[in-house]
Amino acid sequence: MNYSEFINAYARHPHYKSPTGNHLHACSWQTEAPLRMLLNNLDTEVAENPEELIVYGGTGQAARDPEALKEIIRSLLDLKENESLLVQSGKAVGVVRTHAEAPRVLIANSNLVPAWATWQHFEELKKRGLIMYGQMTAGSWIYIGTQGILQGTYETFAACGRKYFNGDTRHKLLVSGGLGGMGGAQPLAATLAGYTFLGVDVDPKRIEKRIVTRYIDKMTYDYEEAKSIIQNAKIKGEAISVGLVGNIGDILEKLLHDNIIPDALTDQTSAHDPLNGYVPAGLTLQEAIALRKSDAEEYKRRSLKSMARHVNFMLEMKAKGSKVFDYGNNLREFARQGGEKRAFEYQGFVPEFIRPLFCEGKGPFRWVALSGDPEDIYATDAALMETFPEDSHLTHWLSVARQKVIFQGLPARICWLGMGEREKAGVVFNELVRKGKVKAPIVIGRDHLDCGSVASPNRETEGMKDGSDAISDWPLLNVMANASGGATWISFHHGGGVGIGYSQHAGMVVLADGTDRAERCLRRVLHNDPATGIFRHADAGYEEAIAVRKKYNL
Repeated sequence: MNYSEFINAYARHPHYKSPTGNHLHACSWQTEAPLRMLLNNLDTEVAENPEELIVYGGTGQAARDPEALKEIIRSLLDLKENESLLVQSGKAVGVVRTHAEAPRVLIANSNLVPAWATWQHFEELKKRGLIMYGQMTAGSWIYIGTQGILQGTYETFAACGRKYFNGDTRHKLLVSGGLGGMGGAQPLAATLAGYTFLGVDVDPKRIEKRIVTRYIDKMTYDYEEAKSIIQNAKIKGEAISVGLVGNIGDILEKLLHDNIIPDALTDQTSAHDPLNGYVPAGLTLQEAIALRKSDAEEYKRRSLKSMARHVNFMLEMKAKGSKVFDYGNNLREFARQGGEKRAFEYQGFVPEFIRPLFCEGKGPFRWVALSGDPEDIYATDAALMETFPEDSHLTHWLSVARQKVIFQGLPARICWLGMGEREKAGVVFNELVRKGKVKAPIVIGRDHLDCGSVASPNRETEGMKDGSDAISDWPLLNVMANASGGATWISFHHGGGVGIGYSQHAGMVVLADGTDRAERCLRRVLHNDPATGIFRHADAGYEEAIAVRKKYNL
């Protein structure tokens, strides 16, 4: 198949689809893998808006524009095993000489010199076609649909239950805004953790997508109907989820008026982007889209003011007993800019619930079956349960995921694995490929939200024990360690889920193709990657991380 035939078959804008099966289109699986994952990111089953090459997070793109995407595809089809492709904010800019165990693709997205790292400067550059927003896994080609954050959200909600409700979340109501590509994991994660859940989004298409993928149980446009369902379910202790079309600020105001105080309250709207993400109260979705184009400054002013109001309602609910936490979208910072001086009076989810896991090197380990066959994922599930028989939490998660999770695009799975476990899992997967127990290679990656790969003072590194929240040497060391170890492709981004100026983070993907070369790379990368998280937290003085460092002789 030549280049034109490949484009017609898999990449006619905006109709993108990854090849499946074990037939190569590129020169090797090392280049076939990023090619398939790039196209999978833009599959209509996966992406929020393929027309604009937007994968999730409001503006998170996989490539800068359709022509740039075609050039990336052309480069990947031709790339040799002693070459590496350089991608600058979604555009192929060159091929460099490397070697067989070097990364095949080196990606940098949205990075700006700190004094220029503002949304205003970014938008000016974007209008000139010079940059794109890569979010986290959109521009690094390892987004796997809403499942990608599902277990992390489940772990967060379950930890909230253990901390505040003695582990019993029956008869507990959890409320949140935002049901897009990331926030859409909340309803299923909440019900898996035992809560009654109410989620709110201004865009009915987002809720409809969660209905189709069975992430949410019911959808309504009627506040009174939603209120009735959740009140009855809470009384009965039923773990069901409701998606209500509306503005989250307005709905919180109504809940306060009706004295319906959630037991737990968070938010995952696209608040990281006041212009292209968050929708201000008082505007319909169509009016918001029009105002963005006609008067961006007025839109941002209204957006910040609306976020301040939104957070004020969350603080009112906190005062009335809600367990309120920030879920990492930078809502508090923009609410502060909008005039809510008390915005940081509730904590983020990492210091509240997740940091102890980071100290163990745990994080969102994900993998994808390049064959396109769900049976390959079921084979990996079984292999992991056999490899870690003592881990009842993991076994339960994998069993539930098989029953509850509908695959979007290429079949994929995620689970949280820590130091030592990731390397062992990678070798197991490579053996499955080597022995023909799966039909094609498997790619292993993770979210950029991980133990050692991110500096984000309002999210992953909020409230570090030694005050090192804003030091971004750590994600740079992480990406360099993974490049040196032989990841198949790596990425370094700015912005992510909290917006321009507020984070830097690194991504990696490594291929299990059944070869000895792959095993060498897997062992190095899947050791180095969580090890940088242990180093980071041990250096900050966390006793749990210091103990893990000693345990693994790091």
